[in-house]
Amino acid sequence: MATEPILAALDVAAARRRHGLARPGVLSGYWSLTKPEVNFLIAVTAAAGFWMGAPASFAHFPWTSLLHTIVGTVLVASGAATLNQLIELRFDAQMRRTARRPLVSGRIQPTHALWFGISLSVFGASYLAVTTNALASLLSILTLLGYLFVYTPLKRKTPLCTLIGAIPGAMPPLIGWAAACGRLDSNAWLLFAIVFLWQFPHFMTIAWMYREDYARAGYFVLPATVVRERFVAWQSSLPTLVLLAVALVPAIRGQSGIVYLAGALVLGCAFLCYSARFAFQMSTVSARQLLFASILYLPVLFALLALDKK
Repeated sequence: MATEPILAALDVAAARRRHGLARPGVLSGYWSLTKPEVNFLIAVTAAAGFWMGAPASFAHFPWTSLLHTIVGTVLVASGAATLNQLIELRFDAQMRRTARRPLVSGRIQPTHALWFGISLSVFGASYLAVTTNALASLLSILTLLGYLFVYTPLKRKTPLCTLIGAIPGAMPPLIGWAAACGRLDSNAWLLFAIVFLWQFPHFMTIAWMYREDYARAGYFVLPATVVRERFVAWQSSLPTLVLLAVALVPAIRGQSGIVYLAGALVLGCAFLCYSARFAFQMSTVSARQLLFASILYLPVLFALLALDKK
């Protein structure tokens, strides 16, 4: 059952408290549970979706609705991040990368994290329904459920989890677009495609750098056979190549101008170069360079798209 990992997590933390392993820093622990560094990109992509879906007139732009959209989306994302860490508590404890997380270190009790995550999720989805519209709220709920109950379990079963997980990961632009105009069209799905493709090189660098950690915890995010390096190379380079072409479509379709076109071309080529270097010279250094490039690529691309909107 989907609830079994959560119940097991409660038992693990209860034992930890009995042995005196709790640590101070509760407020900072709750903040860390929400994964603010991830929420930044979620907020950027949701805002970009809203901006592109809203009326073109700057003078009549619905700034208040944009703020509501960002707040509601980030609340749901924070709830999903909290519940994800609760589900994966036993496995996070086996990884150096996640050993300092609030639940693993004992700063936050799992029962508190459970209610914190549920409260954020319910309030965020309700907030979107009240301040924007039902479609945006529904999309946020589907994102939450897909992330927690489809992608999260698949990480321990198949390397194809990246493909499945990229779907809820690419939903924030759709939430933003739906909040702006109450419907989805081909332009909204184009933003979805950009974020969907971007996730592959981004996650492959993390999976490669922490491959031993993932293997120790029993995650199958990468193949365990000799095809692993080939898998990583293709998963990082091919989507980046397709992304280069897809990111030019808004300019081709007249959604944006020459500034965005030039910027998307430069960003895409640079991103592809880092991806190709990682594919051919697979190392921690090239992985870190590609990870940094991916973190810069998405917000800069969407900023250009918003600033050069027609």
